[in-house]
Amino acid sequence: ELGKRAPRWIRDNEVTMCMKCKEPFNALTRRRHHCRACGHVVCWKCSDYKAHLEYDGNKLNKVCKDCYHVITGCTDSEEKKRKGILEIESAEVSGNSVICSFLQYMEKSKPWQKAWCVIPKQEALVLYMYGAPQDVKALATIPLLGYTVDDTPKSADFPHSFKLTQSKSVHSFAADNEELKQKWLKVIHLAVKGETPECQNELQVN
Repeated sequence: ELGKRAPRWIRDNEVTMCMKCKEPFNALTRRRHHCRACGHVVCWKCSDYKAHLEYDGNKLNKVCKDCYHVITGCTDSEEKKRKGILEIESAEVSGNSVICSFLQYMEKSKPWQKAWCVIPKQEALVLYMYGAPQDVKALATIPLLGYTVDDTPKSADFPHSFKLTQSKSVHSFAADNEELKQKWLKVIHLAVKGETPECQNELQVN
């Protein structure tokens, strides 16, 4: 259907990086552009292609590199690099997750930041953290096995917080409410012991 019907556009605020080359967006060097064929948000380098799109009366439209190759039939001689563990798309794991939602996150003495956190069903012992729900690369992953869980809030600003510690690694999280915190703790308490939820009902928080 590529090019035959208008795509669903990913909103600018759903990504923090180019969905093709994974370079972070910032106000100075990387403006956001939309591929008119797939609707993905891409940087100027990755949107520097044009193709005739059937849904727009076969007019030339700005498209991303991948869509250009598909629509025009041109092949890219470069071999696709193997995906690293961080290069799993957020939408891919969020759609098939044990639990996913926004959480506040703090590591060591760094400031708190908002992160889209996901524990995928196929890797129920790993916590993936993304900048936004549609990002194509994770900022970090935490293998949960062996961590100690401390669910006593230490911060007045974040009353629904909990902490994961293992030797010198300390990861602090905070949910927006107590119900969400308990949902995360239910899954994490199992994961740190190497267990997965018996009931695979999704605890996804929309």
